[in-house]
Amino acid sequence: MTNSSVAQEKAAKATATQKVLLDGDKVRVYEVTYKPGAENTSVPSSSSRVVRALKGGTIQRIYSDGKKENVTYKAGQVRLNEPGPGYTAKNIGKTQIVLYVVQVK
Repeated sequence: MTNSSVAQEKAAKATATQKVLLDGDKVRVYEVTYKPGAENTSVPSSSSRVVRALKGGTIQRIYSDGKKENVTYKAGQVRLNEPGPGYTAKNIGKTQIVLYVVQVK
């Protein structure tokens, strides 16, 4: 295997890290960090979430039916993500992405 093949394999296995800041009765607040190539397979898409980008970048949403959608966050940008179909989120850029999320329970 070449060095680039090994690097790609490691990047493909990377997962996003989540740090819970508050877990209350009505909301859950956490920070998600995506290194380049990292994936999040546990996006809570069944509830509303307010998402603020602390460090921006492009996330690719991969739905169970194979559909792909790119979502670009700019630092400081705030979005409301309504409930919807489940998906895996992947950082397809070359820089780290950090999102501050408030999830309504």
